[in-house]
Amino acid sequence: MKVNETAEEYLGRIPMWAKKKNSLADIRSFLCEMGEPDEDMKIFHVAGTNGKGSVCAFLQSALISSGFRVGTFTSPHLIETRERFSINGKMVSENTFLKSYESVRELSENMMEKGFCHPSYFEFLFYMAMDLFRKENVDYVILETGLGGRLDTTNVIRHPMVSVITSVSLDHTEYLGDTIEKIAAEKAGIIKKGVPVVFDGNDRQAASVIKRRAEALGVSFYEVDRQDYQITSYEDMGFKAGFFDTKGELTEVFIPSHGEYQVMNGLLSYRALEAAGLAGLKGIRDGFAQMRWPARMEEVLPGVFLDGAHNPGGIEAFIKAASGLCQKRQKKADLLFSAVSGKAHGEMIKRIANALPLNQVAVAHIDSERGMDTEILLQEFQSVCKNQAIGFTTVEEAVLYMLKEREEGHLLFCVGSLYLMGEIKAVLRRNGL
Repeated sequence: MKVNETAEEYLGRIPMWAKKKNSLADIRSFLCEMGEPDEDMKIFHVAGTNGKGSVCAFLQSALISSGFRVGTFTSPHLIETRERFSINGKMVSENTFLKSYESVRELSENMMEKGFCHPSYFEFLFYMAMDLFRKENVDYVILETGLGGRLDTTNVIRHPMVSVITSVSLDHTEYLGDTIEKIAAEKAGIIKKGVPVVFDGNDRQAASVIKRRAEALGVSFYEVDRQDYQITSYEDMGFKAGFFDTKGELTEVFIPSHGEYQVMNGLLSYRALEAAGLAGLKGIRDGFAQMRWPARMEEVLPGVFLDGAHNPGGIEAFIKAASGLCQKRQKKADLLFSAVSGKAHGEMIKRIANALPLNQVAVAHIDSERGMDTEILLQEFQSVCKNQAIGFTTVEEAVLYMLKEREEGHLLFCVGSLYLMGEIKAVLRRNGL
C-alpha cells in the first residue's frame, strides 16, 4: 500500500494489477473465510440488461416504507464508490465504508497467503457488501449483478429469496454473446433450484430461454409483460398505474418517473415481493411513490434530464420517454451526448436524431480511456442530423455551454454513458447547480 493511500485510491488501482478473476468456487472460499454471511441473509437477486438498478430501488423503497432495514448493493457508481452501498436508501457513511474496506483488505491478504488471487475490483466490493450488511444487521439485502449472471461474482449466493431478471438487450456482447438468446441464457444463470424467478417477458426470444431454464430446474416462475399493467392516468411527475397480481386483482400505484419504462420495472418489483410472500406489505404503495433512482430520466434542474441509456434497449426507452415529454410540453429538445468505445454509438445517434425534435446538439469527451473521440461523435451526428453539432473537449464545458445557451422553454436531455452522467452530476455539484 502506498503511503497515505486512501481506500478510493487503492480500489481504483485494483484493475491495473488484479487482472485475473477468481472462479466462483474461489469466491465461495472467500465467503467461507468470512463465515458465510450470505447464508443468513434474505436476498433479492437482480439481473438483466436494463432496469436492474430501478428494480432494486423499487424493492428497497417498498421494504423501507414497510419498516424494514434494507441493505442494497448496486453498480456502477456515478461519482464515488460509496454510492454502491446503501442502508435504508442512504449511501453508507465514510466510517462504515472504511471499516468494511479494511476488513476485506485483511481478508484478501489472508487468502493470498493461502494461494488465492487478489480479488478483482468487483469481487472486492462484493465482499465489502457482505461484510457491511452483516455488521449493519439488515433485514433484507437487495443484490444487483455486475455483468451477466451465470458467471457473475454475486452468483455464488446459494439461497436468495427470489431471482429477478429484467429486460434483456444487446450489451456487453463481447462477454455475454451476440444474440438476445445467448445473453438471456447468461442472465438465466442466476436461477436456482427452490428459488422462484420473476422475469420480463416482453421479448419473446429472451422469455423463452428464461422459461426453459426455470422449467428445467423445476422452479416457480412469474412471467411479466405489458399486459399485466394498465396506465390509468398521466401526472405531471409520473404515472398512475394498475398492477394485476397473480390472482388477477388490480392494485393502483403511483410511479414517479417521466419514463413509462419504469412502470414495467415497478411491476417486476411488485411481482418479486409477491413471489417472496410479501405482497401484503402496507408500505408498497408509499414506497413505490417515493422511489428515486439517479440518471434514469432524472430531472436534475427544471427541464434538464439525465438518462444513462447506453445500449439499444435503453435508447429505445429513452426516445419514447423524451419524445413523449416534448409532445406533452410542446417543446423542442436540446441534446448532450457521449459514449464509450465498444458501444453502438453510431446507431444510437441515428435513432435519436431521427426520433426527437432536436434543436441544439453537443457532444463531449468523457474523462476515461474508453471515452469516444469528440470528432468521431461529431461526424456521426453530422451525417444524420440537420442541426449543427458542437464538440467539447470536456463534459464541464459542454454542460455549462448548453445550460447557458438553452433557449427558453427547450428541454435539455443528457444521454449516453453512465460515466457521462457521473461527470455531469459532479459539474452541477461543483457549480452549485
